[in-house]
Amino acid sequence: MNTNAPWKIGVALASTMAISYGVCAVLYALWPDRGVDFLNALFHGLDFHKLDTPEPFTFAKFMYPLVVLAVWGFMVGTVFAWLHGLLQGNRY
Repeated sequence: MNTNAPWKIGVALASTMAISYGVCAVLYALWPDRGVDFLNALFHGLDFHKLDTPEPFTFAKFMYPLVVLAVWGFMVGTVFAWLHGLLQGNRY
C-alpha cells in the first residue's frame, strides 16, 4: 500500500508552483522587457507586449497570483494523487 497521502502531493505541487512563480516574478521585476520577450518565444510568438501596463510591479501584484497558484496547485495535486491512488487500488 502506498503511504503517500494525496495532500502531500498537493503540498509538493503547490510549493513547486509557488517557488517557480517567485523566481519568475523576481526575474520579471529585474528585466521586464526580457521577461515579455521570453513569454513571446515560449508561447510561439504571441505578442505579450500589448498587455504591458505602466503600473509598477507591487507586492500585492506579486502576492495575489502567488496565493492563487499555490491554492490551485494544492487542489490539483491532491486530486491527481487521490485519483492515481484510486486507479492503483490504494485506499486512503
